[in-house]
Amino acid sequence: MISAYIGIGSNIEPAANVRAAVHALAHRTRLVAISTVYLTAAIGTQDQPPYYNCVAKIETAAPPAGIKFGILRNIEDSLERKRTADKFAPRTIDLDLLVYGDLVLDAEGIKLPDPDILERPFLAVPLCELAPDMVLAGYGLRIVGIAARLPQDGMKPLGDYTRLLRKELARQ
Repeated sequence: MISAYIGIGSNIEPAANVRAAVHALAHRTRLVAISTVYLTAAIGTQDQPPYYNCVAKIETAAPPAGIKFGILRNIEDSLERKRTADKFAPRTIDLDLLVYGDLVLDAEGIKLPDPDILERPFLAVPLCELAPDMVLAGYGLRIVGIAARLPQDGMKPLGDYTRLLRKELARQ
């Protein structure tokens, strides 16, 4: 089994859609852990609602393309994700394969590790929470160092929401 990390985000009914996505992920994979969920401002245009963002750790035997196109896209479709030309448009759910073991890949519409980890604190900080000893394959950088250098002032931890989500998952 490979440890993989999935970025989860929503700014359209985010409490309900992140919850639904995490539960769907738990039904389709072996969900090991979920990071703290953070409230963050939208990237690009600021005239849209803030996001709920977190990272989930799964263990899987599925290949990266199977995860992205077979599992994650299926969950996005079930939650009525609408893809538009504007990659920063509001969305019901956004699921991204961030890390897949130590694999470095740029093929089949998949880049691993996801280069956005280096620039986006809402990916790096939760990833660091779940895997503080991780060295990002292909970059040779420790996730703890990446997370430490990114500004986190725009991230508000949603402690009560995170605890509730973890409690629900523990009962499954």
